[in-house]
Amino acid sequence: MSKSKVACKYQYKRIVVKFGTSQLTGGSKQLSPARMTDLVEQLSTVCKNGAEVVVVSSGAVAAGREKLGLTNKVKGIPYKQVLASIGQGRLMYSYERLFDVHGVTIAQALLTKADLLDRAGYLNTRNTLLALMELGVICIVNENDVVAVDEIKNLAKFGDNDNLSAMVANLVDADLLLNMTDSDGLFTADPKLDPKAKLIPVIERIDAKIEKMASGSTSGLGTGGTVTKLEAAKLAMASGITMIIANGQTPGIIERVAGGEPIGTRFVPVKSKRDSRERWMLSGLSTRGKLVVDSGAATALKKYPRSLLAAGIREVEGNFQRGDIVDIFDMAGVKIGCGICNYAAEEVKAIKGVHSVEIAKKLGQDSAPEVVHRNNLVMV
Repeated sequence: MSKSKVACKYQYKRIVVKFGTSQLTGGSKQLSPARMTDLVEQLSTVCKNGAEVVVVSSGAVAAGREKLGLTNKVKGIPYKQVLASIGQGRLMYSYERLFDVHGVTIAQALLTKADLLDRAGYLNTRNTLLALMELGVICIVNENDVVAVDEIKNLAKFGDNDNLSAMVANLVDADLLLNMTDSDGLFTADPKLDPKAKLIPVIERIDAKIEKMASGSTSGLGTGGTVTKLEAAKLAMASGITMIIANGQTPGIIERVAGGEPIGTRFVPVKSKRDSRERWMLSGLSTRGKLVVDSGAATALKKYPRSLLAAGIREVEGNFQRGDIVDIFDMAGVKIGCGICNYAAEEVKAIKGVHSVEIAKKLGQDSAPEVVHRNNLVMV
């Protein structure tokens, strides 16, 4: 039966749930049947009550390590790829058996950045995930670690499932990204080290103060940490998606958060939903360079729907070509937007700081007066 025929009882209808390795192992070195049973039961309940769900799940490497009887972490990319290859099937088999108990069908999607770099790949993946949700199928998404390696991470690798989960939420235009961890949320300091640390219940803007609170992974089991969760939150917020970091051990956490109960740390999104093209541009998947603009240009871009002109550009980074997407930063190093550039990097370097009427003289040809036209510009 199509999920569109089931009335959703929750505040958030389309939900992406991210499990880290520690959530599936319960803190041990292998998959925990009891832990996975609880998580699957919660997901099944939410799905049967009208929510559309996608799961971004770690755990393949841990499952592979368990199969081979390894007790220590295996170092080196090839070995991690081997463990992921062995463990992914075991992970999916565990999910399959557990979801079958609840009569819920699941699917699998293994993604890399390279799959989504171009607009067509992005849309094809989006269409598949949306169709699965329409059918009431829960798709289990993971990074394809067998082919996405650190040496080509700028092209192919998300780097961690925090960023992958934000990208999936961006893809399907989710209402909520629930990032389940072993912490109650984001704190003012590490609560394990500072007894005075306080939970931050709501974050409306990720500024330098919030970023200073970030720290690396403390579980020793995953690849992420607070830093990557903040990166994921930035993309979710810019895409118009609420993100919540909450403790996965909290009883009934998935249904409670879906229903709007204030648990964990909630990151408040922009008020208006982005369209698919804007979300693709904001995702950063196809970004090839960076432009730094002066205060006047930054103010004009933020206040008015204006194009970016050469006169306001101060610095150029990257080796991008005409038609590539570039990020736009102000002089303080804050990203204010992104857009499709009308010029290659070397051309922008030649015309930065000059008035539009002088561009043709600088380049020796008639050219567009805008470096990034307002129709191809997305502000954060």
